[in-house]
Amino acid sequence: MDIPAVPAKVDPDALTAVLDGRWAELRRGVRTQMSAETFRDPVDLDVEPHRAQVLEQLRELAATDRPALGFDRAYGGQSDIGGSVVSFEMLGLGDLSLMVKAGVQWGLFGGAVQLLGTERHHEKYLRRIMDLDLLGCFAMTEHGHGSDVQHLHTTATYDPLTGEFVVHSPDPGATKEYIGNAARDGHAAVVFAQLVTGGDSRGVHAFFVPIRDSAGAPMPGVTIEDCGRKAGLNGVDNGRLSFNQVRVPREALLNRFGDVAVDGTYSSPIESDGRRFFTMLGTLIRGRVSVGGSAGSATKRALTLAIRYGDQRRQFTRPDGDEVVILDYLGHQRKLLPALAKTYALHFAQEELVAKLNDIAPDAPEEEQRELESRAAGLKAANTWHATATIQTAREACGGAGYLSENLLAGLKADTDVFTTFEGDNTVLLQLVAKGLLTQYKEHFEELSPLATARFVAEQLVGAVLEHTSARAFVERLTESDDAEVLFDREWQLRLFEDRESHVLEGVANRLRKAGEDPFGVFNAAQDHVLAAGRVHVERLVLAAFARAVEGCEDPEAAALLSRVCDLYALSAIEADRAWFLEHGRLTTSRSKAVTAAVNELCATLRPHAGTLVDAFAIPAQFLAAPMLRG
Repeated sequence: MDIPAVPAKVDPDALTAVLDGRWAELRRGVRTQMSAETFRDPVDLDVEPHRAQVLEQLRELAATDRPALGFDRAYGGQSDIGGSVVSFEMLGLGDLSLMVKAGVQWGLFGGAVQLLGTERHHEKYLRRIMDLDLLGCFAMTEHGHGSDVQHLHTTATYDPLTGEFVVHSPDPGATKEYIGNAARDGHAAVVFAQLVTGGDSRGVHAFFVPIRDSAGAPMPGVTIEDCGRKAGLNGVDNGRLSFNQVRVPREALLNRFGDVAVDGTYSSPIESDGRRFFTMLGTLIRGRVSVGGSAGSATKRALTLAIRYGDQRRQFTRPDGDEVVILDYLGHQRKLLPALAKTYALHFAQEELVAKLNDIAPDAPEEEQRELESRAAGLKAANTWHATATIQTAREACGGAGYLSENLLAGLKADTDVFTTFEGDNTVLLQLVAKGLLTQYKEHFEELSPLATARFVAEQLVGAVLEHTSARAFVERLTESDDAEVLFDREWQLRLFEDRESHVLEGVANRLRKAGEDPFGVFNAAQDHVLAAGRVHVERLVLAAFARAVEGCEDPEAAALLSRVCDLYALSAIEADRAWFLEHGRLTTSRSKAVTAAVNELCATLRPHAGTLVDAFAIPAQFLAAPMLRG
């Protein structure tokens, strides 16, 4: 099998230029600041010193102009949403506690005030939030309700006699759980609660609620508990919040999407409670996008450590007596290089997502906004699951050295583990992706519960899930060919992924059409199929993004190397799902074997470039200062 040629040597700076993309100048600036001594890893710190260090680093960040990137110019910001997300993503190369705390303060807390509030909130709070004069929390998740935000138990009942909302936790399940900045540093919280006025509940809304006084003591009626030591991210002061008849002024309601008059009359520019809820949540996807990007940064760091270690660690001897560098073993290449290829692929998909988030018009059609939310959900799941799997693989690839805290991988593993479940549980997010593919966006967009989803799909199912293209015929024609070189044909790879997505979606649609009198049972029985639909859709988006990045690369040598990395991503993904492709006649047994052979050859071809490919991530040196790399 002849693999297309790769240059003998490629300048890693040329690859960095491609990776840095649209926000290259910002990325260089963040790297420069992160190279300062104060941003080193907290390997030996206990919880309280770690929290103090992270707060100090947060104040250093506040002294730059980067926290202002995502805020409106009218209040001292820069109106650069994409740049804001990229800056959070870059923080993921270092101490992830700093990234999370920055994300809570400026992304979630500040973002909620900006995006859900109106001018009265912006004038009063935004500058203080940017400057860290006001530290705050994002109090959405409850002990009894995580992903099911629509059914939170916390209430905010309007009292027309005093012109106040009464915020209350009616039961233990309503306790706000795992709230960043709550245990130690936060003085206010954006609290999500069921708005009740005139005896009617109008669904979940957001309220600005002070939780500490100027001396740092809890406000009357506010109970604050420290979540204590966690498996990772111990520089973030996660806490629990509960409210006992806490009164806040009527103006505390963040009223962009719903308001209450002095007499208690409710009004909203969006009539449907369900649609209003989803519109409100849709404005808050920056956090989800940032988590996915930060997971990608942590993955790059882990792979850089593991590949550099594998390029110097020797084990066992050749017949001539020389010890073998472990990265020369195919088994070791198989561990790390397909993961590296997928990391590149996800990077380019993330770049496209950030650009879409930045460029979407405020008055964009609802379908365009829903598509962006779906893509953010899918890529967050893909990025964080990939981080969890790859960091574990990197740890194993470094043997016992990788298990030592001083070599950084153990900390990365602990810190990123929760990424798969915060900012949306990944399984729930993939269902959201599939739902978007299977249904039209209707005027009354209903809740995300399995029962409501099943009913919605059964009633509103699109007749043709995806328009049939020539993809299937094209794939079938080339499947019948014995030419193994087709494996490196980008059009064949893309069409194969498109065809798989189309077929899986059609299968899900046909199963859900049979919902009848038991929609929940049918949906539940098809849930594995629904999740597969979300997964293969995301894999197709990722491959397409990588292909566009290769095509747009102006450096011919860098483009040639990236093209082979793209091949490795595509063929390793096909190999991982060979059962489906074989069962559905998209691969013959001989072609399936050829895919495995091609992955092996690509690993050998890319092995001399492994160091270049991780050097291109341009990770600041102090974040790679692992003792295992000194020898």
